[in-house]
Amino acid sequence: MTTPASHTSEHRRLAEAAGREKNWQRWGPYLAGRQWGTVREDYSANGDAWGYFPHDAACSRAYRWGEDGLLGWTDRECRLCFAVALWNGRDPILKERLFGLSNPQGNHGEDVKECYYYLASSPTHSYAKALYKYPQAEFPYDALKAINASRTREEREYELEDTGIFAENRYFDVTVEYAKESPDDTLIRLTLANRGPEEATLHVLPTLWFRNSWSWGCRHEGCSLKPRLEIDPARPAELTATHETLGHFRLAIEESGEVRKPDKATWLFTENETNNESLFGAPNTDPYVKDAFHQYVVHGKKSAVNPGGWGTKAAAYRVVTLPPGGETVLRLRLLGEPEAKACGSDYFARFDTLFTTRIEENEAYYASKLAEPLTSEQCAIARQAYAGLLWSKQYYCYIVEDWLKGDPGTPPPPPGHAHVRNMDWTQLYSRDVLSMPDDWEYPWFAAWDLAFHMIPFARIDAEFAKAQLQLLLREWYMHPNGQIPAYEWNFCDVNPPVHAWACWRVYKIAGRDGKRDRLFLERCFQKLLLNFTWWVNRKDVEGKQIFSGGFLGLDNIGLFDRSKPLPGGTTLEQADGTAWMAFYCGTMLSMALELARSNPAYEDIASKFFEHFVGIVDAMNALGGVGLWNEEDGFYYDHIALDGHSVPLRVRSLVGIIPLLAVEVINQQTINLFPGFKKRARWFIENRPDLAGHISYLAQTEGSDLGHPAPHSLRMLAIPSRDRLLRVLRYVLDENEFLSPYGIRSLSKAYERHPYTIRLDGTPYCIGYEPGESRESLFGGNSNWRGPIWYPINYLLIEALERYHHFYGDTLKVECPVGSGKFMTLQQVARELARRLASLFEPDKEGRRPIYTDSALAEQYARDPHWRNLILFNEYFHADTGRGLGASHQTGWTALVTRCFGIMASSSC
Repeated sequence: MTTPASHTSEHRRLAEAAGREKNWQRWGPYLAGRQWGTVREDYSANGDAWGYFPHDAACSRAYRWGEDGLLGWTDRECRLCFAVALWNGRDPILKERLFGLSNPQGNHGEDVKECYYYLASSPTHSYAKALYKYPQAEFPYDALKAINASRTREEREYELEDTGIFAENRYFDVTVEYAKESPDDTLIRLTLANRGPEEATLHVLPTLWFRNSWSWGCRHEGCSLKPRLEIDPARPAELTATHETLGHFRLAIEESGEVRKPDKATWLFTENETNNESLFGAPNTDPYVKDAFHQYVVHGKKSAVNPGGWGTKAAAYRVVTLPPGGETVLRLRLLGEPEAKACGSDYFARFDTLFTTRIEENEAYYASKLAEPLTSEQCAIARQAYAGLLWSKQYYCYIVEDWLKGDPGTPPPPPGHAHVRNMDWTQLYSRDVLSMPDDWEYPWFAAWDLAFHMIPFARIDAEFAKAQLQLLLREWYMHPNGQIPAYEWNFCDVNPPVHAWACWRVYKIAGRDGKRDRLFLERCFQKLLLNFTWWVNRKDVEGKQIFSGGFLGLDNIGLFDRSKPLPGGTTLEQADGTAWMAFYCGTMLSMALELARSNPAYEDIASKFFEHFVGIVDAMNALGGVGLWNEEDGFYYDHIALDGHSVPLRVRSLVGIIPLLAVEVINQQTINLFPGFKKRARWFIENRPDLAGHISYLAQTEGSDLGHPAPHSLRMLAIPSRDRLLRVLRYVLDENEFLSPYGIRSLSKAYERHPYTIRLDGTPYCIGYEPGESRESLFGGNSNWRGPIWYPINYLLIEALERYHHFYGDTLKVECPVGSGKFMTLQQVARELARRLASLFEPDKEGRRPIYTDSALAEQYARDPHWRNLILFNEYFHADTGRGLGASHQTGWTALVTRCFGIMASSSC
């Protein structure tokens, strides 16, 4: 049985946080998975972020805008950070952060080369758990670089597991758990296990440090006087931490372990300052620098650390020897000074009891969220999906004006730096915890990714979901012209306009208990009007209601780079860009009608979006006689203007499926509530018969018609007519075209044997079906929209099919799969697509999950008890095998699997 909603302890903590009674979300796993190689840390003249701040410099060079660490913990302003550092006695460097290849190094772009997993987290992070698998042999840094460099784009990436480093289970499992006693009191449990067949020694350094906010001479909010860490003379197993704005904290470590009791911790101290001498051959500003622990542990340089017992970075250094299969537990506690006084002399008396309580509370919370029809396996997958979503919340600091100019206390950036990127975004001022697409590969917010993240977030932390969506619409994020920033590599890039849809869906999902947040919806709607206007003014320059948005987040889906000038000076009319704007219009119409329930002024704006939607639909279907529809093929295509003619690019891809997403169904009862809107709609239908043909109508009683509908009738606004919808779905549901065992492909499989080619200015452009990694480098080559399965568009299609079914009901059935003889309603098709998407993660009878197909660790994931319940949520998936590809922790939008489970169970998950 599920726990009643709002009756769990975690519900209470969320309510206290929302009401600002207790700041339960002040601390969390907000520490970035990667800070090096980011735009924020790049002060080069040419924008080479990977080259300017590489992984090799990360251990020695202080970061300007953030911090990173291994499965770490920090406050929401990233002032005081905790993470574990490790050394196996063989590696050339201390393992303080996750390693991966940069974009130029990988044969398919950047990619993390580690095995780590997010296993649990409550929304307030009152309990959180993650696992890192650390090899006992020397970590193969050089081999990973060299072999990937030698591979072509025709070959797979060379992964850590391909090196054989995990043979005979010669690795350590390092499990990190956090449990909060109160908002400023975190208990930390490190479980270290030797999975190998022989005794093994592990060097462990639980590390506490301050983000360097004092070296730059900056004057904006967040910069501070230099803080201090030092040993408490009265309690030598404790550190005291003093910070100008954070206040006073303590870190205590228990003085014994469980297996072969390790020695008492040796406290090491240094400064979080750059080692200028080793990096640049220049004098250090302080004798104790950021890489001191690396020098001390790996190279035995005892003079590297501060013998005075103070600094801005400290570690409790322990050496643990574990027998085969043995494990030990290290217990620590990070707490504010008031909480420390309340604890008394023993911080660890109730330690394990508190963990047990928080784990039970976490289970109870998710039991209240996961629908009963789900299997125990599906619930376990959903909980890990939510965990990855929550662990990917990260502190993100980027003040563009200061970054462009440089800091007063440092040398100015080189000439050219201020003109590389983001020069028009000087208003962007970010010092927030944001939902990231992937904590290593994409440790920065991306606008359309974040919109999808908030759909599953709305079920577990509605207030966070609403706050995130509003944040990107605030004046310190949104450009004065109304554009929403895309991502830090180029805020000017154009993502699909899905923000309005996310706001609308979060409003409804979060308000299922009858308490819909109309103020949230109205605040979003007002700002979205600015963004909609930007789209109309910037992306429909000829006023034809045919839009050219650029690459629109679909990276290499086109024959050429759609965000750059096209070959031969041609112009592009985008089927997906135009469809996205119809989708945007329809969502704004629904939002306006909802707001009009309490404010009649919104009737006028609803009329505007009603007519604008129909106008876009008309352009899409009929401009120039045929619009972007191809009657011969029964599909929507991009067109190029060539020699005075509009020529279709007859490539069957998601570009031609996205028009199906733009569908809204309105009940006549709703229209009857608004006399002004009803009058305008009737005038439009009667006086614009050329456009009224795009409004479908379903009467519930005899004798009613389009102009004089019955009260319970339905109107549908959609790009395709019934006939065109059926024709497109014939491709979508054909297993030789789009329908994969795991969802809808991004490009038709028909191009596997017969690639599509067009010649422009004498140059051939070709596109073929690529079910896995990309074979070319467009947009860095680290993603591919020429065949694989992508969760976000699949999920939008599922929702659209549900809306079509709401209108057509059982009167419309389609063959699914095509040629099977099995006919389904569109609701049943939606459930079938959800099932296929979810099956990527579900094990078969032998424990094999499609996401691990062809992995060198496939058998471990299927059978080994230390691997088999570990799940990665990839960026996209091989269309034929289901193997996970791209970023391996992109739980953000892949957490939509939780919604798929709900659809399969005919209820929300």
